[in-house]
Amino acid sequence: MKRFFDTELETFRSQLVLMGEKAIEHVRLALRALTESDAVLAQNVISADDEIDQLEIAIDDEAVRYMNLRAPIATDLRLVIVGMKASHDLERVGDEATGIAKRAIRLAAEPPLKPYVDIPRMSSIALEMLRDALDCFLEADNQVKALSVIRRDPEVDQLNKQLYRELSSFMIERPDTISRALELMFISKSLERIADHATNIAEEMVYLAQARDIRHAPELKKT
Repeated sequence: MKRFFDTELETFRSQLVLMGEKAIEHVRLALRALTESDAVLAQNVISADDEIDQLEIAIDDEAVRYMNLRAPIATDLRLVIVGMKASHDLERVGDEATGIAKRAIRLAAEPPLKPYVDIPRMSSIALEMLRDALDCFLEADNQVKALSVIRRDPEVDQLNKQLYRELSSFMIERPDTISRALELMFISKSLERIADHATNIAEEMVYLAQARDIRHAPELKKT
């Protein structure tokens, strides 16, 4: 029999998924503003950041209300706790999107330093990781997908290091590129952090499914 408050948990899930969709979209738009030198689009991303902040507040408020009123069983309690933690990661993703947009505005005023190849590749992987991590929140048996998200994180780390080396060479050989290279380094680091947030969410999804904390168990992430 369906419990009368199951609909509250579904609403909670839906809010988290909506927050994730908005975070992903903000990152995509910020990267589009960068590659197209579109300062207006970048400003729109910055202005929309409050939407994600408000969703985080709503999710936290709903979680606290649910725990106070429903005395949830262990599985439901894990769902609520994991949802709150995931919303904090998503809020940080929104902040990273805003940071990328701000740097896109500054870069739009100058000629591109180099063709945008590595950064779009990094963003594609990081957002795919984030999408898969959020999908786990809606799936009953999610461990395999969650672990696949975690195992992709080193790829983004490696791309970040590779781009950092390339941009460092630009700055050494052509001092006039330093400001643009630094902006791109910060954008690359933001994408690396977004992949980290996706990894955090995926780790929480394993906890949700199995009540097992794998955050400090690297052997489980490799096998």
